[in-house]
Amino acid sequence: MLLLALSACKVSKDIETLKPALPVAFRNAATADTTSIADIQWKNFFTDPTLQKLIDSAIANNYDMQIAVKNIESSQLMFKQVKWNYTPTVNLNITASTSRPSDNSLNGLSLSSFGVGTKHIEDYSANLGLSWEADIWGKIRNQSKAALATYLQTTEAKKAIQTNIVAGVSQGYYNLLMLDEQLIIAQKNVKLNDSTLRIIRLQFDAGQVTSLAVQQAEAQRQAATQLVPQFEQNITIQENALRILTGALPDRIERNNTLSNLQIADNLPSGLPSDIVSRRPDVKSAELALNISNAQVGIAKANMYPSLTITASGGVNSFKSSNWFNIPASLFGTVAGGLTQPLFNKKRLKTQYEVAKIDREKTVLQFRQLVLNAVGEVSNALVSIEKLKIQQTIAANRVTTLQQATGNANMLFRNGLATYLEVITAQGNVLQSELELVSIKREQLSAVSDLYRSLGGGWK
Repeated sequence: MLLLALSACKVSKDIETLKPALPVAFRNAATADTTSIADIQWKNFFTDPTLQKLIDSAIANNYDMQIAVKNIESSQLMFKQVKWNYTPTVNLNITASTSRPSDNSLNGLSLSSFGVGTKHIEDYSANLGLSWEADIWGKIRNQSKAALATYLQTTEAKKAIQTNIVAGVSQGYYNLLMLDEQLIIAQKNVKLNDSTLRIIRLQFDAGQVTSLAVQQAEAQRQAATQLVPQFEQNITIQENALRILTGALPDRIERNNTLSNLQIADNLPSGLPSDIVSRRPDVKSAELALNISNAQVGIAKANMYPSLTITASGGVNSFKSSNWFNIPASLFGTVAGGLTQPLFNKKRLKTQYEVAKIDREKTVLQFRQLVLNAVGEVSNALVSIEKLKIQQTIAANRVTTLQQATGNANMLFRNGLATYLEVITAQGNVLQSELELVSIKREQLSAVSDLYRSLGGGWK
């Protein structure tokens, strides 16, 4: 038994915990601070009331989240069930049978020779049957490990879904506010073009410009006007997408904030790369997948070794129904134990064991790849925040310059010191620059949201 116990430890030996190669700090991180924005609860990170309401609704009503909860309930039941594998199997058997043997059979001749006076044999039995397999090689222990890891995986999957939902809703909301700003810019530019077109028509009536000037001004106004229904369409589509994400029917989303009012913090600590393994739900799930693969290797190897099974049964048995429960005369009991060693299917079991080891190696590679991607996502978000801030400053200065140029061009045009082409060009440039500035602000906010998600924030 001591040798069996030692062998069991060897059969179900676990692999060492993986330590993926990680940098000391994230690339483009301002400081190697141990604190991280991922530790902040999402309600404290996203402070806009409308956005908080949308995220709350999505977490409560999103169908992916509801499916994840059901997966947790299912895996929890399976984990509880595996615990019963250590206990014996007990069955209650109650049977009653009658048979009419051939007169030339052994049973028929026996009935005739003993003068029983009947042509049929009756048998009545009621017993409890017990069967128990000793966990010598750790097979049941590995089954429990696999079930526990599967259960924990479902909880991590729920966290990962919530993290993605928080990031998705926030980015959709920022996109909606951007479209609101772009619609206002387009409508303002249409009014500006109307004013310019009116002046050019007056000059045309006075013979100061040709019909070409009117046509070009009209085309400029139509280009700006075309943007209005385009932005209105995109707003409706974005509203519908957010409503569906929150588990509601498509409808308008009331909002009381603007993109320009949202502030971006200067200090966004990312923490240490080593924290990603324990903080990001998808990485933690990959680590649990390694536990499952390791348990499957132990189970596959244990299947190649002998299994010790103990069986027992006891109850009452009688050939006559009248004596069925005649105690103690009808009592019986049997106990048996046996070792079963696979022989001819050993090759198949060996193949299953080798495949399980390969699957474990694949899981290791997938874990390392996921960690690598996670570190890359954080670095990408950090550099996006850094460089978009510079782009935003440049774009804001460009908008200011072009707005001044447009004002000067209109004033000079009214006094006959600038051509209509200079006015049209200035108005077109300021429109594009204002739209681009709003787009950069939205990209900044989305990058912050993506950094929060890539660090593993959003599920608390």
